[in-house]
Amino acid sequence: MHDLKRDIIARAPLFAGLSEEEAARLSQALEERAFPAGAVLFEEGEASQGLFLIASGAVRIFRRAKDGTEATLAVEAAPATIAELPLFDDGPYPASVSASEPVTAYYISKHDFRDLCRRHPEVALKVLASVGRRLRNLLEMFEGITIESVAQRLARRLLEESRKAGGGSFELPGSVEEFADALHAVREVVYRNLARYQERGLIQMEGRGVRILRADALERVAAGEPL
Repeated sequence: MHDLKRDIIARAPLFAGLSEEEAARLSQALEERAFPAGAVLFEEGEASQGLFLIASGAVRIFRRAKDGTEATLAVEAAPATIAELPLFDDGPYPASVSASEPVTAYYISKHDFRDLCRRHPEVALKVLASVGRRLRNLLEMFEGITIESVAQRLARRLLEESRKAGGGSFELPGSVEEFADALHAVREVVYRNLARYQERGLIQMEGRGVRILRADALERVAAGEPL
């Protein structure tokens, strides 16, 4: 169990660079929690108590409108950290998070995490970088919704996921339905574009697995050129 925790800590961007001794101390403070698919880790507006390190599976970050409709802000797959910002401003969780599939997460309390940051200020700087990255992604997402087609947004996201996987095969984060929701697109339109990319030889799909065969063609689609 400790080896598994240490492996997840080493792979999580937020904790990259910790020494073996520091990672060992952190692993002792982590509490394992399991969530079935669809379970809510926390709700928007709840008081923040700690940080979650997603060890396996994927989670959906979303906000709920007054009429009950949900808007997906992001889908995060392991290894990823969730709910960093409220640990510093003492505010409530700014969004809700649910398990897109069965999730194993490690939880660290606010007190223990702040103690870690006091001892290792570089961790706090990485939190700021992570929050900045998410803010930048949100701004790009909202800009993209207004000026880009679904085909462009889908092509760009597939290329991003491929880069994260080192250029190899990868799995869609969450179901195709959740993937479409994250793109702020109708599910059928995303299905149709994925099928079209596959028919034209741009990608190969098997279930949720995707392999990009013609990155140059996808780049052109992402830039707005017709397929």
